[in-house]
Amino acid sequence: MGRYRSSKFRHVYGKAASKEKCYDCVPITRNVHDNHFCAVNPHFIAVVTECAGGGAFLVIPIHQTGKLDPHYPKICGHKGNVLDIKWNPFNDFVIASCSEDATVKIWDIPKHLLTRNITSPKKELLGHIRRVGLIEWHPTANNILFSSGYDYKIMIWNLDTKDAVISNPVKILDAHKDVVLSMSFNTDGSLLCPFSSYRKPATSPTKSIKSCSLEM
Repeated sequence: MGRYRSSKFRHVYGKAASKEKCYDCVPITRNVHDNHFCAVNPHFIAVVTECAGGGAFLVIPIHQTGKLDPHYPKICGHKGNVLDIKWNPFNDFVIASCSEDATVKIWDIPKHLLTRNITSPKKELLGHIRRVGLIEWHPTANNILFSSGYDYKIMIWNLDTKDAVISNPVKILDAHKDVVLSMSFNTDGSLLCPFSSYRKPATSPTKSIKSCSLEM
């Protein structure tokens, strides 16, 4: 019988936090489908929420647990449902969001507690012609963002510019024949691995994983 290595975590079990350490009465969206509806960093938890007439998400200080005020301010600049949110790995006070309105927006989050809705983004990225379902920050290059839309394209954006509206991505990857469902980088950010599923005529769905070599 071959040797195997036992996990040191095999006897570790999770324990539910007490009510005082939970976030209560947070109106989580019901329109995210298979996308991410929350994102956390050392300072904040961001949660996609319900909003009439557009898309919005909440940004709550990580230590502000308990019952959330029903009138708590929102980040609400999208015209369609928000589908993904991701914190900038190089700046804990910058978050990106993408939406059914085919845009990606970059937001500055104040260090103090929010007192009013934020409706104007720091930057707006315009390039996709259909809704944008996924966004990912590059793990080692600051201000480089990847977005994936229902136009089957992955767009690479350089945010290191003074322009508030960016309509020209630095590169477009269009190797997939269907919607990219997930994408992930290797450790140093030199490779991107997107995943999609497409259906050939008269056949079952085909899974497609394509590794892309990146030169920034």
